[in-house]
Amino acid sequence: MSKYITTPIYYVNGEAHIGHAYTTFIADTMARYERLKGEKTYFLTGTDEHGQKIEESAIKNNKPTQEFADEISATFKNLWDEFEISYDQFIRTTDAKHKKGVQKAFEVMFAKGDIYKDFYEGHYCVSCETFFPETQLVDSEFCPDCGRTTSIVKEESYFFKLSKYEDKLLKFYEENPDFVLPRSRGNEVINFVKSGLRDLSVTRTSFKWGVPMPESLNDDKHVMYVWLDALMNYVTALGYGDDEALMDFWPASTHFVGKDILRFHAIYWPAFLMSLDLPLPKTIAAHGWWTRDGEKMSKSKGNVVSPKEVADAYGVENLRYFMLREVPFGQDGDFSQRAFIDRINSELSNDLGNLLNRIIGMSGKYSDFEIDSIDVEKYHSKELESMNTALSNLDEFMKNVQTHRYLDELWKLFSIGNKAIEEYAPWTKMKEGKKDEALATVALVANILAKASIMLHPIMPKTTNTIADALNFEINNESFKNLVENKQLLKTFIIKKVPPLFPRVEEPLMPEAPKAEPTKTENDCKKDEPKKEEDNLIEIGQFFETSLKIGTIVEAQEVKKSKKLLKLQVDLGEEKPRQIVAGIKEFYSPEDLVGTQACVVANLKPAKLMGMMSEGMLLAAKDEDGLCLVRPQKPKKAGTPVG
Repeated sequence: MSKYITTPIYYVNGEAHIGHAYTTFIADTMARYERLKGEKTYFLTGTDEHGQKIEESAIKNNKPTQEFADEISATFKNLWDEFEISYDQFIRTTDAKHKKGVQKAFEVMFAKGDIYKDFYEGHYCVSCETFFPETQLVDSEFCPDCGRTTSIVKEESYFFKLSKYEDKLLKFYEENPDFVLPRSRGNEVINFVKSGLRDLSVTRTSFKWGVPMPESLNDDKHVMYVWLDALMNYVTALGYGDDEALMDFWPASTHFVGKDILRFHAIYWPAFLMSLDLPLPKTIAAHGWWTRDGEKMSKSKGNVVSPKEVADAYGVENLRYFMLREVPFGQDGDFSQRAFIDRINSELSNDLGNLLNRIIGMSGKYSDFEIDSIDVEKYHSKELESMNTALSNLDEFMKNVQTHRYLDELWKLFSIGNKAIEEYAPWTKMKEGKKDEALATVALVANILAKASIMLHPIMPKTTNTIADALNFEINNESFKNLVENKQLLKTFIIKKVPPLFPRVEEPLMPEAPKAEPTKTENDCKKDEPKKEEDNLIEIGQFFETSLKIGTIVEAQEVKKSKKLLKLQVDLGEEKPRQIVAGIKEFYSPEDLVGTQACVVANLKPAKLMGMMSEGMLLAAKDEDGLCLVRPQKPKKAGTPVG
């Protein structure tokens, strides 16, 4: 079965940032993983180069629009090449074959009656390139997605009959519950569709930087609107509307996207495909955003993380590992140099790198660098069983894009290896004359490293190739089948010396992010009293970064030895309830809470309280009369957004 994996096509109004790198790393990891398993795989990435924003940015930079797009697109491609991203094609929406495919799709939809001409007057957000009804605006003016001011636009437009596909979409979501991952995001999509879909404007007349209309319609004052143009890249890359030699890869296995463009991929794109009578993708995997040291990144703050700067300082493979290990897929992540350094030193240097160095040293001392697996099963059946159990769990984690859990499980192998060395102490066995037992432990660890390096290969390909070379084998589908699937052990070989894989990092290698403004003293505040009303104001976009949802409390229990804490299981409409540890024991008993609802901050980074993981926070109000939870006036479906 073939696999087709895509990133979104990145918008060329600015250079690549850490969020672009995260999406690309995940997609590249998935593509490498599928190839390792022997699957026929096609991996697509590229750039989105049309629309009013590009036209305006080119004017600001005093450049022809195509030249501006060429330059920014090249920065993405060059960076991915420098990072050795294993894409099969880098598509650009200014490619002639892409335009031809989009025009073909427009003709098909128009002939089917799914596109019609009318006039549109509505609130338009240039930043999001989207029209919004007034009911969705904030304070009747601001974009509900980005918080920027909208403008009223009236113009002739072609419309796609999105409303026609409302019921079909809901039926499809019901029949394919894993269409959107994580599932909590899928619930948001379903709720949006249930609220009613309006027909979608798919052309513009107020600018010219877009795909021209098909000649058959004889209407050259229109250009095709960005989302119809952009989303079609996933099939035009395979030859739709032209040479369709690669269309056998369709439907896509996984579209990787950021949560900010999920609606377009999970609603508009399936509706377009239904109109074209093409199969729908298997999965839309939506990840969260990245902050830096707990703060939103912005150019004005000067705290935007450049992936190239990080890779130059710490190594691209260390960056890949950190980002895929640090955050559960779908949740927002935080880039912290201190956390990054801790993972390099603790997990990569100590757990993995030091383990390889130890067996190189011991094998050189005990057996002239020769390693033989002949006695491993005799002396280490327990360790082999634990290792094989962990290996068997990995595929499910990768299928569900749970890279953090994949790496957590994989790291169990290094724990088994390090523990075996300490427990069986080969140096003691050698002194006791038990050389076969000592060498069996060394060979056990060599096999652990071999199997682990195969499974780590999609995430850290160059590092694992170095490990495999030291262990005298190659990482490919054959070694995957033999060593992982068939549980074979390494044949006798001579291990090679290698330099330390992960030198320890003692100090940050990059400048720290600018610090937030210091807290004012009481005297400072008195001086600023006329401005006091403006203190702590936030932009609307900052507010929308907080995900508030209605949660149903399904379990509650007291935390022993704590006067304040209750441990709750809260249903947020996700695959399973979340555990939330709340300091409300003085005001509520467990019996008071079970079956009731509360408002939950759903996108907080998980934290430990008294050793227990807490995955959210309940909203509450407290005054001299006590504390009460913020609740919906009437019962609402678990997971219903608040805002």
